Amino acid sequence: MNTSPAPTTASLSSLRVAVLGIGMMGFPVARRLCEAGCQVSVWNRSRSKAERLQPMGATVADTPALSVARADIVITLLEDGGVVEDVLFRQGVCEALRAGALVVDMSSIQPRQARDHAARLAALGVHHVDAPVSGGTVGAEQGTLAIMAGGKPADFERVRPLFEVLGKPVHVGPHGAGQLAKLANQMIVGITIGAVAEALLLCEKGGADMARVKEAITGGFADSRILQVHGQRMIERDFTKRGAVAVQLKDMRNALTTANEIGFEAPITQLFEQLFAQAADHGLADLDHSALFVELASRNGMT
Repeated sequence: MNTSPAPTTASLSSLRVAVLGIGMMGFPVARRLCEAGCQVSVWNRSRSKAERLQPMGATVADTPALSVARADIVITLLEDGGVVEDVLFRQGVCEALRAGALVVDMSSIQPRQARDHAARLAALGVHHVDAPVSGGTVGAEQGTLAIMAGGKPADFERVRPLFEVLGKPVHVGPHGAGQLAKLANQMIVGITIGAVAEALLLCEKGGADMARVKEAITGGFADSRILQVHGQRMIERDFTKRGAVAVQLKDMRNALTTANEIGFEAPITQLFEQLFAQAADHGLADLDHSALFVELASRNGMT
């Protein structure tokens, strides 16, 4: 491992940031960091996705290890915990990281995986914050993401200026706590999507106008961002993927796995895990998670 010291504070213009994973979220995150003046290095398994950031000033690396070699902060935005572990510990990243560097995992993984990664990196002199996000691609593009961070308070403060380019950061506890908060977020999102879908379908089945029903309950206790955003998608039958059914299912399963590990019963989440699993089995996996509406409509002969 390179043992040259990394600065504890730095202006954004002198901050060297590596972003690993340039997908639907990684691209707008890296673009905002480029626009903020950071020195950004990017890597993606499919190089062409990373090359889109070259006109914005990013350097494209051929391997994740090359991307992180000079970085003060490394952001991972990868598919799941297994991919994060592979990139960090099997593709040369942990050997290439500078002592004192900070790994910020913004992927959505299991809390126990985040704690394990933090411990393994700490043994190498590398800091870690788990910081999953909510807000989707729109939030990433606009810099309005909800950022849930777990780790040491000093590490959170170190990365706070970078987080504030991306959205609203909140330190929620020790390593793994950020992932717990994200699971809570995804439990609420998935369950509420189901509630909105079922309620709107009930109204349509009974002869009411779904759009008018949504308008009527807006501003009342049943109002929510899910009603406004996902409810509108249901009304318009627009299930173009933003957050996929498959990803929602992964998050519900991660929540149930974590609940089992800590001896917590989560019957509501278990029910919705089954509903999203059935939606995926019926060919809806790659549609937006609001497409649970389609699964529930099918059950009621309303397709």
